[in-house]
Amino acid sequence: MGWFLSALVLVCAGGLSAASSLEAILARSDRTAAAFKGLTANLKKVSHTSVINEDTTDIGTIVVERINPREVRMLMQIREPDPKDAAIHDHKAEVYYPKTQTVQEFDLGSHRDLVDQFLLLGFGSSSRELRNAYSIEFGGPEVIEGQPATRIILTPTSPEMLTHLKKVDLWISDSLGVAVQQKFYEPGGDYIMATYTGIRVNPSLPESAVKLNLPKGVKREHPAR
Repeated sequence: MGWFLSALVLVCAGGLSAASSLEAILARSDRTAAAFKGLTANLKKVSHTSVINEDTTDIGTIVVERINPREVRMLMQIREPDPKDAAIHDHKAEVYYPKTQTVQEFDLGSHRDLVDQFLLLGFGSSSRELRNAYSIEFGGPEVIEGQPATRIILTPTSPEMLTHLKKVDLWISDSLGVAVQQKFYEPGGDYIMATYTGIRVNPSLPESAVKLNLPKGVKREHPAR
């Protein structure tokens, strides 16, 4: 399930000390979080496998909808090179493989809070939520796909989280206040980096925007966790 768990936050303040800049970013994140209802974007996702030093790249789109402060729904659609769709909603995740007409279902159950932390990274997290889960460092200004942004570095404080995630880099758009790039570092040297372009914040979303569009007769599987 790791490939579709993706998302981000915050904004930049130039010409300040690192500490002051970080406080400015976190203050902006609170303003962004208060108004955040959802977004749509184009997605480029690079998955790096350390043991063979190999990258795989997926191209697609993402839709995020924040129903309320405790409920987030997401649909990620990969179109190249191997089509697959993933949706998270109602305490479960579904991954659809059109080539085999198969849907794999995962019960998030006791891991729901962990999943929500991933989903809201850069998509509506407040500074309080970030500080409750991570230690935060200021990374500095950079340009991502032509978009001025500021990088922050998050290190999980929970031992449970650290078994899944070593740290996260977020590049936050100076103009939009949401992430234009995120990089999840996994134990063992693997990482997943997602880059977002064509971002629309708080668009009008129909209910179908975050649901899988499944043909009749798909097979459903429940892989062991």
